[in-house]
Amino acid sequence: MAKSKQARKQRKALYTKPLHARKAELHVHLSDELKAKLATKKRAMLVRKGDKVEVVKGRFAGRSGKVASVDYQDYTLYIEGVTVRNAKGEEKLASVRPQVVVLVDGDFGTADRKKVISR
Repeated sequence: MAKSKQARKQRKALYTKPLHARKAELHVHLSDELKAKLATKKRAMLVRKGDKVEVVKGRFAGRSGKVASVDYQDYTLYIEGVTVRNAKGEEKLASVRPQVVVLVDGDFGTADRKKVISR
């Protein structure tokens, strides 16, 4: 983030960040059960498509599902089962901020995720 304390400069830094640097903002806390299962002290991990997450705060609190997509541009997640109706009455996936979800399960067999867990 920016070194300034001014909110406007913090916001500008967030909105003008390049896509490859936005990954840091898309880390999600691990649930206590998952921490115990993985035997790790890691607090958070980068969320991926296909991970199972649970919404713990806000309008959709208590709902869980698989991550359908991760939007780096808008810093949002789209989760199966978390939907809203649009003006036409169609069901659409609702965008959810990564700060309000907890990672419940996922594929931790990949080399890069194993490396993160072992740190």
